[in-house]
Amino acid sequence: MDSYRLIVVGGGLCGAAAAYELAKKGAEVLLVDESADVAGATRYSYGGIAYWAGTTQLTNELCAAAKARYPQLSKELLGHDIQFRPKSLLLTIDAGRDPVEVARNYVCFADKPQLLTVAEAVEREPLLDAKNISGAFEVEHGHVCPVAMTQAYRQAFEKLGGTIRIGRVEKLVREGNVIQGVEVDGEPIASKHVVISAGAWSREILKEQGIELPLYFSHAEMIEVAAADASAVQMQSLVMPAEQKRFGLEAQMGEAEFAAQWQEEDKELMPPVLDAGVIQFQDGHIAMGQISRMQTSTAVTADAAASEAAMREKIRKVLPKVADLPGQWHSTLVAFSGDGLPLIGPVPGLENLLLFSGFSSPFVYAVPLAQRFAGTGNLASDPWLGQMLPERFVKAD
Repeated sequence: MDSYRLIVVGGGLCGAAAAYELAKKGAEVLLVDESADVAGATRYSYGGIAYWAGTTQLTNELCAAAKARYPQLSKELLGHDIQFRPKSLLLTIDAGRDPVEVARNYVCFADKPQLLTVAEAVEREPLLDAKNISGAFEVEHGHVCPVAMTQAYRQAFEKLGGTIRIGRVEKLVREGNVIQGVEVDGEPIASKHVVISAGAWSREILKEQGIELPLYFSHAEMIEVAAADASAVQMQSLVMPAEQKRFGLEAQMGEAEFAAQWQEEDKELMPPVLDAGVIQFQDGHIAMGQISRMQTSTAVTADAAASEAAMREKIRKVLPKVADLPGQWHSTLVAFSGDGLPLIGPVPGLENLLLFSGFSSPFVYAVPLAQRFAGTGNLASDPWLGQMLPERFVKAD
């Protein structure tokens, strides 16, 4: 039987970053993922780095750490280009909404976006439809290509001696309350510790072990436009709505009313929300959407044609020249936690099992936290990781 010091389950951005940092510290690490290609939430994400959006001492420190690390990350990862770039983000305000009222939602941020008039917003992004916005906020944002960044982490990990195994983790190998490894496509692989970083599937893995933690997921739907089909469009800014509904939806899931309902099968917890955003990547392709659905099943039940039509209709009001570009509808699962912070550290009730999952803002937090996770012996004593231990959700007797 093969044996490793550490097995990381999940090869998306968070898992690849954690595996790389652990290998960098000299650990013998196996990274397991179902796909050789970057897939799932990492593949269909916008790649935005909101290092201006800290609201507490902890998140401000994480944002500052990410902002300092990103400009040199491609060089560190063996020169593989993660396509990092500082980029202006415009947060559009719907027509009929009072910009001053909407601005109150941004007073909590460390770096407050600048409020622009309609004319100023259109000057920044000429593709905006001036008739359908009442202004916008502008802030300097960071941006990467999620696929390129994850591949860079994987390649650097292998260069350090790490091993990548493509296959499905069918179950954890367990003796009593001790996790002893994983079973991949029917083959048991031993390990001293297993790190679960499988995004939304982290919840399913824990559920199979009888562990209930507020690690949730949404179904996120978006449209991807290939670079060739977007060649006539050259966006000057990243564009997202100023009043994003997804984060409010996630925040509500941590409330007791909804937490209990996650035990029910195939239940829609709330009506879906639509946030009309459009991001053009450095290579020219476009991601636009998104619809977020809260339902307890991992199965996709959305009507793709109806969802795509709804997204295009909403985007047409803001960026009409982009809305009708030919593209492909996609749905993926996006993990988040019950309090907005990831779950990092030992899983209560099981030995040798750790989590590195539940990132609502993975491109901000995963980079500095993976480095800290790999380099900290006592996670509980770390000023960052000590606040993210899964045990924070376990009620004392």
